Amino acid sequence: MSTGEIILVIGGARSGKSALAEKLAAALGDEVTYVATAGIHDEEMAVRVRRHRERRPEGWKTVEETHNLANVLRSTPAGSVILIDCLTLWVTNLLLDESVPKPGATGEEKEKYILDEVRDILGVARNNKHIVILVSNEVGYGLVPDNQLGRLFRDITGRVNQCIARVADRVFLVTAGIPLEIKSLAFSLTQEGI
Repeated sequence: MSTGEIILVIGGARSGKSALAEKLAAALGDEVTYVATAGIHDEEMAVRVRRHRERRPEGWKTVEETHNLANVLRSTPAGSVILIDCLTLWVTNLLLDESVPKPGATGEEKEKYILDEVRDILGVARNNKHIVILVSNEVGYGLVPDNQLGRLFRDITGRVNQCIARVADRVFLVTAGIPLEIKSLAFSLTQEGI
């Protein structure tokens, strides 16, 4: 049985994050649970989802979950290899859902709820000794969004990424298809919470 591990794979759009995460998952176990967070709301997204499905090994179990990732981890046998792709879409789903955490929630309430959910995901991953690979976009490299929702999305996603990176065993930054393991290179004060 696995002793568990949390791995964050982060990078820009079309950087090769998902491909790397899939290779890591395949190397870490034959039985992988792939958690897809994308909701399909138009034909273009349906094509993207279909392409992702087609490149996954047949033996992988796919779970489509747009909101409650911690429950997926709870219901997966202890010590499993779980690939969550992607956190950026998951944050979007929660941010745009007007019932989360309650109707009329403020941006601050949304952020608190999402960060609490991240902590729950990480806690379940550790307690169940899962190997969890989380894929997320690095959204802080671009321009400051010109609207409040865009800025809220960027800020929450950045904080989600920081929260996960802080506790992750390994963090990979993917640029132009080239992965770089950055956690091992990080300045030691980062791990001390500074």
